[in-house]
Amino acid sequence: MKSNKDLAPRSTNRKATHDYEIIDRFTAGIVLVGTEVKSLRERPASFADSHCIVSGGEAWLRGLHVAPYSHRPDGGHDPVRDRKLLLTKREIRRIAESVKTGGLTVVPLSVWFDDKGRAKTEIALARGKKTHDKRQSIKDKDQARETSRRGYT
Repeated sequence: MKSNKDLAPRSTNRKATHDYEIIDRFTAGIVLVGTEVKSLRERPASFADSHCIVSGGEAWLRGLHVAPYSHRPDGGHDPVRDRKLLLTKREIRRIAESVKTGGLTVVPLSVWFDDKGRAKTEIALARGKKTHDKRQSIKDKDQARETSRRGYT
């Protein structure tokens, strides 16, 4: 049995919750090559400029940077290649419809390995925040932090 530390997300996209209002979340498997798996276990992925698209009835993760594997001279894989997401048809249709009609975007939130050693990602339907919304979020976080410090919980 793996410990909770092993099941916790290894890579998180902290900027996503700052830049976007999260509407709905999905968990998807990721199709990876061997060196990508080894590299993800070795160090976290970078979410800069990453997003998800639906094309041809399939969901794809674009722009996720998985560093080249350190124990291979050529790295073993393209660090920013498109990676297929494993979702049900119903989930893919729902995401595609929301993006098309609702003006939403799909952003990856985290990547981790489940208890069976499979790579998973949490993606979210999100709406971009305006600058004043971001300021309000920061203000709310600061206020919550201050009240917890004082012991008001």
